[in-house]
Amino acid sequence: MTYVAINVLTVQPGNGELLEQRFASRAGSVERADGFEHFELLRPVGGTDQYLVYTRWRDQDAFDAWTASRSFAAGHAEASGRPADQKPAASGSTIWAFEVAQSAEPVTD
Repeated sequence: MTYVAINVLTVQPGNGELLEQRFASRAGSVERADGFEHFELLRPVGGTDQYLVYTRWRDQDAFDAWTASRSFAAGHAEASGRPADQKPAASGSTIWAFEVAQSAEPVTD
């Protein structure tokens, strides 16, 4: 069953662009993971300081394998590869997990 993991990142004002740049620089690593289906970085448009990192997977086992991988660890290391004077882009993270119960696609006539 399709598994969705949403990472809720609390981003301080002024750090959104930095967060987006860091995600852009990691582009490609998750896309190679077995069972990966989709990624979106969702920027808030008002009323919240939280970005959503939406990923969709073949199943929870595929997601769990990704989070246990070296590629995941390298991309999420707090200090690895980041200069000491470079601040974190987000101050908090929470994972929301879902199984897809229903879905729909556009109808083309």
